[in-house]
Amino acid sequence: MYFDSRRSTVLAANGMVATSQPLAAMAGLQALMDGGNAVDAAITAAAALNVVEPNSTGVGGDLFALVWNEKEKSVRAINGSGRAPAAASIEELTAQGYRDMPGAGPYSVAVPGTVHGWETLRAQCGTMPLSRLLEPAIRYAEDGFPVSEVIAWQWHNNLPKLLSYPSGREMLVDGAAPRKGDRVRLPTLAATLRAIAEGGCEAFYHGPIAEAMAAFVQEHGGWLTTADLAAHTSDWDEPVSADYRGVTCWECPPNGQGIAALEALNIAEGFDIRAMGPQSPDAYHHLIEAMRLAFADAYRYIADPRAVDVPTGRLIAKDYAAQRRQLIDPRRAMAAAPYGQPYPENEHRGGNTVYVSAVDGQGNACSLINSIFSDFGSGMVAPGTGIVLHNRAGLFSLDAAHPNALAPGKRPYHTIIPGLATRDGELLYCYGMMGAFMQPQGHLQLISNMVDHEMDPQQAVNALRFMVGNSQALLEEGIDPNTARELQSRGHKLGLIAGRHRVSIGGAQVISRDHRTGTLQGGTEPRKDGAVVAW
Repeated sequence: MYFDSRRSTVLAANGMVATSQPLAAMAGLQALMDGGNAVDAAITAAAALNVVEPNSTGVGGDLFALVWNEKEKSVRAINGSGRAPAAASIEELTAQGYRDMPGAGPYSVAVPGTVHGWETLRAQCGTMPLSRLLEPAIRYAEDGFPVSEVIAWQWHNNLPKLLSYPSGREMLVDGAAPRKGDRVRLPTLAATLRAIAEGGCEAFYHGPIAEAMAAFVQEHGGWLTTADLAAHTSDWDEPVSADYRGVTCWECPPNGQGIAALEALNIAEGFDIRAMGPQSPDAYHHLIEAMRLAFADAYRYIADPRAVDVPTGRLIAKDYAAQRRQLIDPRRAMAAAPYGQPYPENEHRGGNTVYVSAVDGQGNACSLINSIFSDFGSGMVAPGTGIVLHNRAGLFSLDAAHPNALAPGKRPYHTIIPGLATRDGELLYCYGMMGAFMQPQGHLQLISNMVDHEMDPQQAVNALRFMVGNSQALLEEGIDPNTARELQSRGHKLGLIAGRHRVSIGGAQVISRDHRTGTLQGGTEPRKDGAVVAW
């Protein structure tokens, strides 16, 4: 079964951009048409999304990206996520009565990493100046843009959040959320983007913009300081990978949750998913159970590897997956999915998002994901800047013994994960799926759809999905009732997701490349305002 998108896969040869909003996709494509490469296109589209989809992303958030260099046949990973402020304190929060990290407000604000991530990525892998890449975003913010349907709905749903602070009105129209088709101008955000275009990281992490962000957070009791902002850096990391039936799937390493996708793929590889058939009870059962086991490990072990030990290599090892696979009963769902012991027994060891897929005519690719986490992040808009501050610090644990415990200068468990896939050393897929904890299970389902069931990109995106939650699995409206009944008979606790709420079951973009012909095929998310544009 498919979501009835009535879309066909887009084909082209000279370049392609896929993302969640048509104006941003076109901005990225124009960068390609003007001579830029895939990285230039991805940053341009991401910057435009800051304006035309401000509920999901912005310069007040974080960034991760994977870059495929066609000439070198190599993958690079950049971590553009921010860290907890130097004054962050578990003791301070617990003394105030908090049992979990707040999901909004001043304590949920970590240092925003996006701008440094853009500049670092552009400097090493792009070809155009940052000022050129931000031009479309600045133009839309200054001159205005018509709000698209799904984004208008999400904006309206978060009106109370934006009104919780007076400066939230900078993201509203006369104190109200815009409706579909309303033309919106964001002048304070335009001024911030223009300052970044002219001054780069220096203009964002130092001076008036940094002072405005820090002062606002501190005014409301939070920890962020100008020193925290000035100290921020991005990091180039070694990407991690796992082979799935001859296709090598690449992810960024922790503090992101990409290893959950790889572990689930490794577990699923031991079952004949193709023979089970797409969206059959058997296929759903085995993929859901594989994902539950991978999430159990993710929640136990993923943290900032620069602050604590993370057993990344063991968690994505084939022999470890074989151990975990033994826990899956083909006829019965686990009552609870336990986390595993990835170390040898004798060894002791202490939202909302936007995604851009871009491939240029030379075969270079950039898989980039940019986010402020929840809709409108922390709910805090730094006055006079139009910067929506993200709430990524809300993903820390207040359990001091947990690897992901809140600590000064530490990065939190992160949900956003770009994906790339290669086969025989050649680029095959540039893909991703926005949607918080939906992302690794989205990667699992996309890859299974394309590899096990030979779906093209649009078919793979259209295919109905499941989403594993804390105590149940959500299925999409339209699923075969017999499949749902069979899963329930195996002990699965099921829920149904329908209507506009389907946006929470992921926003996927996929571009595939045939290295023999250079032909690109693109699929985009029909549950949102997605678009694939190409030339």
